[in-house]
Amino acid sequence: MKLKDQFRFVRQNMKKNRTRVFMTILATAMGCAFLIVLASVGFGLQKSVVKEITERRVITQIDVHGKETKEQGVYRELDDKDVHLFEKVDDVKAVTRRKMLQQEGTFSIGNYQEGAPTFVANFPAEIKAGFELSKGHFPKEKNEVAVGYNFLMNLADKDAGDDRYDEKGQVKAEYLYKDELLGKEINLTVHQFKDGKQIEKTIPLKVVGISKKPTKEWAQDSSVFISDQMLTDIEAFTGTPKGYMLDVNMNKVPEDIELNKNAYDDVKVYAKNMESVQSISERLKEEKYATYSVVNELKEVNMVFMIAKAGLIFIGTIAILIASIGIYNTMTMAVTERAPDIGIMKAIGASPNTIKRIFLLESSYIGLIGAFIGTVVSYGISYAVNFAIPLIIKQAFGQETDLNLVFSDIPLVLPIICVVICYGVTIISGLRPAQRATKVDVLKAMRREV
Repeated sequence: MKLKDQFRFVRQNMKKNRTRVFMTILATAMGCAFLIVLASVGFGLQKSVVKEITERRVITQIDVHGKETKEQGVYRELDDKDVHLFEKVDDVKAVTRRKMLQQEGTFSIGNYQEGAPTFVANFPAEIKAGFELSKGHFPKEKNEVAVGYNFLMNLADKDAGDDRYDEKGQVKAEYLYKDELLGKEINLTVHQFKDGKQIEKTIPLKVVGISKKPTKEWAQDSSVFISDQMLTDIEAFTGTPKGYMLDVNMNKVPEDIELNKNAYDDVKVYAKNMESVQSISERLKEEKYATYSVVNELKEVNMVFMIAKAGLIFIGTIAILIASIGIYNTMTMAVTERAPDIGIMKAIGASPNTIKRIFLLESSYIGLIGAFIGTVVSYGISYAVNFAIPLIIKQAFGQETDLNLVFSDIPLVLPIICVVICYGVTIISGLRPAQRATKVDVLKAMRREV
């Protein structure tokens, strides 16, 4: 019997018992849909978490926090020597380094004032790393500064007091500075205690650049970038490294501040591409540097979700195993009902392997059709879940969720896994009845006895 004849024979027999075959296919489809939808929750949540992590962090960025000293577990801050070493590492695109003014800088223009974090940055390195301006140019002179895109969000009338803030802690629009800031003179006031009294110095600066708007809606940048020469002048006034502010009861700079006066407060290494992040991190770890990158976090997250997805697939497989009972029952009934047909095939010379293949083809038909239907249904359920759950959350809590969650995601590999599992289960379910069919006695079969 040719293979195409075997397929035709299987289809004809399936049509004779449409209801039973339909119910078996339905059970298989439900099992497959359950497996895919259940596992898709793991894939969806992983996609959401990974997206959230990668959106909040530059994927090629490596934070370097310090270098381990001879005393294990103790790290020193980084200096120019470390930066030069990082720049020589293969596949490093840029190394940014910043020194932070060790007191909150108070900036004012007219009657408007705000406190903002103040940094000294190496702009050539910052530009290589992707730092951009929305207006103006980068500082070139000693008294020139660049400010963050959101600097104006807190530059408010200082006479308004606490009334300038709304219930969310944001400055009310009527108290904000509304004029153009670029090209204007802005004063930086720094403080220090000397002889038990607080003294201050006002330094005029010119705003020449405003940074580009952060790509993340939640992010705000109110930083101010001053020149290295300006930081030197501030240190001369305060008499302390990086403008550290002594208090009334302190007349000496802490030892750690003095020891790290030339160190950087923030050092980041940027790889040329994501594939290089891991190798650069490993190289720095070999040199005893404490590093962190989003790739490390992604590895941990992916490991957790891999275990979760494996568990969900296992649970879903149980549903297919339950459906396999129906396949076994259907195939057993088919062997019983088709005993005369089996006897005839044997009488005309059909081999046991041919008979066995016919019944395995039928069980495969049932499994694959059920898997296909289950896959189509699961995609529909996934779409409905992603559409409906945000609406349910909005109705239940009265507001939309801040997180852009994907509750269900079905990658191509998931239906493939389901089809493989389903096919394997259906073959195993049909194997015993198929073997039984090969052992049917010809004479008994012709008398409809099995």
